[in-house]
Amino acid sequence: MSQPDPSFIRLQGISKHFGDFVAVDNVDLDIGRGELFSILGGSGCGKTTLLRMLAGFETPTAGRIEIDGVDVTTVPPYERPVNMMFQSYAVFPHMSVEKNIAYGLRKERAPAAQIAKRVDEMLELVQLADFRRRKPVQLSGGQQQRVALARALIKRPKVLLLDEPLAALDKKLREHTQFELMNIQDELGITFVVVTHDQEEAMTLSSRIAVMHKGRFLQVGKPKEIYEYPCNRFVADFIGTINTFEGTVTAVDDDGIAIESTDAGTSITALGQHDVAVGKPACIAVRPEKVFIGRDEPSDSSDIRMRGVVDDLAYLGNLSLYRVRLASGKIILVSQQNRQRSAERYVEWEDEIWVSWRPRSSIVLVEDR
Repeated sequence: MSQPDPSFIRLQGISKHFGDFVAVDNVDLDIGRGELFSILGGSGCGKTTLLRMLAGFETPTAGRIEIDGVDVTTVPPYERPVNMMFQSYAVFPHMSVEKNIAYGLRKERAPAAQIAKRVDEMLELVQLADFRRRKPVQLSGGQQQRVALARALIKRPKVLLLDEPLAALDKKLREHTQFELMNIQDELGITFVVVTHDQEEAMTLSSRIAVMHKGRFLQVGKPKEIYEYPCNRFVADFIGTINTFEGTVTAVDDDGIAIESTDAGTSITALGQHDVAVGKPACIAVRPEKVFIGRDEPSDSSDIRMRGVVDDLAYLGNLSLYRVRLASGKIILVSQQNRQRSAERYVEWEDEIWVSWRPRSSIVLVEDR
């Protein structure tokens, strides 16, 4: 069996300038055939500009774009094997569902029998066969989203570009639609490139993610790699929530490092090899879900531990969030899964407690680069 092409889409040295403003700054990227790839970043980071260059709506100031081995850098949008689904969906209000979906093939003057067959296929794929004659105003937001998706897919593009595709949906519908998108992409095998500012959406949907900031990619990898092994402080803070402790390096060996942290009021360790030196400043971080909270002192002497007081807490059903104030005054966040059914809380406001975590859960963070 042949291996999938790892560079089905290839960006080489892509930049885009608008006058003196650099929207995209010399980025390189390979996306594999059949991937569901997300470009994740905040407003103004350059992600939508990059998507528009892939679509052909913007021309790069510098660099080269290849799709399936063909240089499309200056190829107009209508000649690229690409379709784009916009954030607004842009369904035609005066057309029925089936006419909306058929629009692209009708514009190409495809045979009527072919159009009918493909429309039926798309209606089944997005589960809208019973709504084919309805107008968009008679549909929910999620159904309109599926109409737009079917219209984008009916021409069988090699690449589908999606710009904030779920932003207009409420939380439950967004979560449900994420899985629908994944199933459709898996069934069709089309390469999806999604632009989003929503970290959870990117983590759920994607086979890989590129975290973008100020026109550059800071880290590209699988969701778990980016979450568990962020390359710098920006990525660690942007993906999820994290507690950070500043300190001075007191020990370095093949097993890990130790820092003395005034924030923590104790020594903190992290496993693994890191490019730091004794006496230099360093930052060790830990995710809230890796931290244990309890009334009793932890029994494992290898755990990182510290005393604190519960400043605030929130019960969210499946988990509880605690804001713990350490002796130094620093506030850290702890999340704990509610595994047992109970109306009583194990820990309450103003309780004196212990927080602890295992050294393997510590992350050493470097300065942004």
